[in-house]
Amino acid sequence: MDENRTRRVSEAVREELAELIGFEMDDPRLDDVNVTLVDVASDMRNAHVKVAVESGMDKKVLSALEHAKNFLKMELASRLNLRRVPDLHFSVDSHPDADMRVEFLLRRAKRNVGRD
Repeated sequence: MDENRTRRVSEAVREELAELIGFEMDDPRLDDVNVTLVDVASDMRNAHVKVAVESGMDKKVLSALEHAKNFLKMELASRLNLRRVPDLHFSVDSHPDADMRVEFLLRRAKRNVGRD
């Protein structure tokens, strides 16, 4: 599948999951959960979701997300116009700020190359 489509679907799934988990679920175990990254496979069958959580809450948060997996998939199906909604696989993001830092450094390097 097209790499750009995969990236767009990953971002759309990340945005919807962040809204669902952050604002529409009433589970107290998910109060301080942030969706940091979603990586949808090129065949659209699986999505690996990384979440940032407080230290010590990893197992509780992952069990809550596993319990809500079918609800989240059903809500994604109703919100996104996809032929196939990927299966969600959750994991804890050990370095939640690393991706943003790398993107910032790459943008800064790209700007500096243009000035030389």
